[in-house]
Formats: sequence, C-alpha cells, structure tokens
Amino acid sequence: MQPKAITVRDLYAAHASKEDISKLSPVLVEGWVRTNRSSGQVGFIAVNDGSCFKTIQVVYDSKLPNFDKVGHILTGACIGVKGTIVLTPEMKQPFELHATEIVVLGDVASDYPLQKKFHSLEYLRELCYLRPRTNTFAALYRVRSVLARGIHEFFQDKGFVYVHTPEITGNDAEGAGSVFTVVTDAKDAYNDFFGRKASLTVSGQLHVEAFALAFRDVYTFGPTFRAEKSNTPRHASEFWMIEPEIAFADLEDDMVLMEECIKYCIKYVMDKCPDEMDFFNNFISKGLFDKLNAVLATPFTKMEYTDGIKILQEAVKNGHKFENSNIEWGMDLQSEHERYLTEEVVKGPMFLINYPKEIKAFYMRENDDGKTVAACDCLVPGEGEIIGGSQREERYDILEKKMAAIGNKEGLEWYLNLRKYGGCIHSGFGIGFDRLLMYITGVANIRDTEPFPRTSSNIKY
Repeated sequence: MQPKAITVRDLYAAHASKEDISKLSPVLVEGWVRTNRSSGQVGFIAVNDGSCFKTIQVVYDSKLPNFDKVGHILTGACIGVKGTIVLTPEMKQPFELHATEIVVLGDVASDYPLQKKFHSLEYLRELCYLRPRTNTFAALYRVRSVLARGIHEFFQDKGFVYVHTPEITGNDAEGAGSVFTVVTDAKDAYNDFFGRKASLTVSGQLHVEAFALAFRDVYTFGPTFRAEKSNTPRHASEFWMIEPEIAFADLEDDMVLMEECIKYCIKYVMDKCPDEMDFFNNFISKGLFDKLNAVLATPFTKMEYTDGIKILQEAVKNGHKFENSNIEWGMDLQSEHERYLTEEVVKGPMFLINYPKEIKAFYMRENDDGKTVAACDCLVPGEGEIIGGSQREERYDILEKKMAAIGNKEGLEWYLNLRKYGGCIHSGFGIGFDRLLMYITGVANIRDTEPFPRTSSNIKY
C-alpha cells in the first residue's frame, strides 16, 4: 500500500478533532531532523516539517534494514519517513510515527552550525539563512506571517481599501531628511534616472491620503526605509509599516481605531498561534501573557502632553532618576519618559495627545491654541510608544504656510491640492509592524523580528 503523504500539522489537527489518526496509516512524513538518538536496539528522531511549531517523534528499531545508517543521521538532515501512526496518550506526545522505512533526502555536512545546545540570538544573527530552523525563529516567523494576515483581515473586514503606495518617491513625508537616495550615477544624483532627486520612501502616508479622499477608508502595508545611523535594538534601516487613513474622522475617531486595531492584533495572534505564544511566554519573556491580557482588558486612557510634562517634572522633583531628567515643555519624550507615564502613572495603555507643533510633522492639524497639533502617541506598558497618529491639516491656507516655512512645497503641490479639490477632515496613524511583533512576542531586538535585517553598517545577506 502506497503511504499517504501528510504534514505534521494535519496529523495534530486530525488528532485534536478526535479522529483516530492511527487509521490513516501507513503515512509518509518529510522534514528535517532536530534530534536523533539511538540505544543500539531502538532509536528516536524528532522531525519538524515546517508545517507547524510541533515536531513528531519517529521511532525506529533494529528491524529497519538500514538501522545502523539511520542511527548516524545528523541533526539538520532532510529525511522521508514511511510508517504507521501509534497513539501514545500516556506519553508526553499524543502519538508517534513508527518507521518502516527512512530515507535521507538531503544529507547534512558535519560542520552544520546548529546543534542541540543553546545558541545566543547574537550568534544566530550571523546565520540568518539557517535560524528559521530553530525553535525561537520558527515560532517568531510563523507569528510574523499570522500577524500580517491579521492586519489585512482587520482592515478588509471593515471595508478598507488596500493601497500599494510607491517605494520610490520624490517626497520625504516626515521632513527629517534621513532618506536613501536612488541613483544610477552617484555623480549626478539630482538629475539621474528620474530627472529629479528620488529616494526610498520613509512612509506611504502622503500617497495613501489621496486614496482616502476617494475611497474614505484605506490602508497601506509595506516596506519603508530610514537612513538613520542608529544601532539601538528598536531601529532598522528597512522595516514594514501599517498606515491606515480615514476620511470624515478627527483625532478622537483615530484613537478609537488605534485601540481596536492593537487589541485585535494581540488577540488574533494569541488565538491563531497558541503553541508559539506559549513558547514565548515560557522561554523568551516571562509574564508575556499577563502583559498582553492586561492590554486586552484595559480601556486606553488619554493624557495631554502638557499634563504629561508636569507629571514628569514632578517625578524628578520627588527624586525619580531619568537618564534625561531635564524635562521641559516642547521636548520630544524619550522611551523612559513614555514608559514612566504608562507603567507608573496610568498603569495601563494610554494616548498622549496634543503635542507641541515644533516637534511634529508638517501635515498634522494645528490646534486652536496655535501651539499644539492634534497628534497622539499610543503608549503601552513594557514598550512605550507603539503607534503614532494625527488628524491631518485639512485647511489649505494653514498647510501652505507651514510647507512654505519649512521649504517642502516644491514637489508636493499635488498634496496641497488635495485640500482645495474636495478635501475634508481626515486622520490616520502608523504602526511599525516589526516593533508590533516585538511587543507581541516579547523579543527584544528588531534584528530578530526581521528575517534578513537591514541596519546601519550591516548588510550581510
């Protein structure tokens, strides 16, 4: 009888549905060896086929014609196993695969760098092409995939239109100047291929705003680039951004959507990836479930930036030590300040709102006080800022003055024209996808959440 090819995931799913999977025998499982140990009469191989986080235990004995050879199969080899499923309810695993035939599909050299021992995350960063075979990264990149699907399902179920914004642009959306210039002739960067200076995008927001004023609710989700020489665990030169834009919506509407989105993403991953999330909670970040469940159960509160500054100043007076204890109105808060507000003061997720206009981007709506803009940062315990958003400046004359003052009007006339060609109140926000993945999994370095990270002075692959 020809064995039925089946995945480990399907076997566990069938068993979970109370199906007698022993009746599926004989079966064929193909995958990679995680461990192999032989006592001389019987051997055990843990095989992971990539279909799920779990492995299947393969049992082989001396009746196997190539028993001695199988006993020397090394970790990392790719094998095919034919055999029968045997239920083992009294054991740690609910079933085993008793082999009748084991074939090496792809042998592994003796210098294979992943062995059954502890490997530091720093060591594994030098092996990006192999690290998905480890438990940590197998779990991490599966969660990354599921989280991406959850993002799309959240917005698609709400009727949002998905927009692919350009990766090459003539505009610096944030106005910070930290962009990668796109050239084919480095001697003539301004008049090269595109006839003007072009760069890799730092944000899809400006372009997606145009679609919000046609489709009402839209979002973009794609790679963005920042040429910042920052070697912190939170910064990368290439990362993915989720950027929704909603028409006929003010800052209050924006914050409602932010809270709903972040809670949906957390719950989605916890529901869809129970094995992976158990792994992160037990081995990567103790107390992860408590942190995430607290966010799910707690309404997000709001605090004025001005009030936040007063609270931080009072904390310094009372002896609290910040690395930057020179707290003054108009400063851009650091992560330590944000975490103090969300962890020590609010003790839960919060929005810090109405920032000084000088420290925020030109497109944010100026408030009536003339000093602040309708912007917010979403702060969560254990992280600080996780989302940033704002109501956009919809008034043509005010936006024109702001753009003229900073000198970015040329080339962005089209963006300004959106305000006089049927514009309306609209708002949006941005979520760094890789940082969101860090928060949900408890992984501390963005270089680990990205499959092949791009950071300053490091582009090995």
